[in-house]
Amino acid sequence: MSRALLELHEVLFSQGFGTRRVCWGLVQQGLVQLGEDRQPCEDPAQAVDTAGLVFWVQGERWTYHAQAYLMLHKPAGFECSHKPGAHPSIYTLLPAPLRQRGGSAAAGVQAVGRLDQDTTGLLLLSDDGKFIHRMTSPRHHVPKVYEAGLKHPVTDGLLGKLLEGVVLDDDPKAVKASSCRRLDSHLLELVLTEGKYHQVKRMVAAAGNRVETLHRSAIGALELPASLAPGQWRWLTPEEVAALSAKQPGG
Repeated sequence: MSRALLELHEVLFSQGFGTRRVCWGLVQQGLVQLGEDRQPCEDPAQAVDTAGLVFWVQGERWTYHAQAYLMLHKPAGFECSHKPGAHPSIYTLLPAPLRQRGGSAAAGVQAVGRLDQDTTGLLLLSDDGKFIHRMTSPRHHVPKVYEAGLKHPVTDGLLGKLLEGVVLDDDPKAVKASSCRRLDSHLLELVLTEGKYHQVKRMVAAAGNRVETLHRSAIGALELPASLAPGQWRWLTPEEVAALSAKQPGG
């Protein structure tokens, strides 16, 4: 297998550390070191092997990723938008290089689907367009698990309606949950494979109840780890990306 070699300034540019001129200058100024032992390098054109590459920029440790796949524990009060309205953007929770990767007009990682500003939980982000499409297209049947706190008690009748299907106001075709179960008197777990606007809230409303809190706990085989606090993010492992990308039953 051929080695992936890039000039050091191109490595920095691809990872989001500024324009090519800025990245060239960072190296020339001695602000970039290579490897865990932080070897100095002041030659922007030095060819480096990107496989497993660890480098330091202005004292911050970074790992090279050809493409970015992240999970974020979205807190309440943040919008999944680059141009938010009344609330701050989820992108402010990420380091600047992740928001600038690639350097094009559509630079940086993008949210894989959206969660409402008051919804919490697992949010994926990536700069891989094919991955984003696969995760968000209803055609691929990627299950998403939600925990909804309801205004009124969870009844057997409510569960039955959600499983059988309810009609929303923008589509005459009924939509139904892949599965749903009562977690507590007012807490419902709902699994969906589509991504309609405000789908959980609208489905529950159509079934005669009201969502007061909403949390996404899993996407596909990936669960939000208890160790990841609201507002924190981490890279997905190659194994997690492969599991998410695998063909789903019915997909």
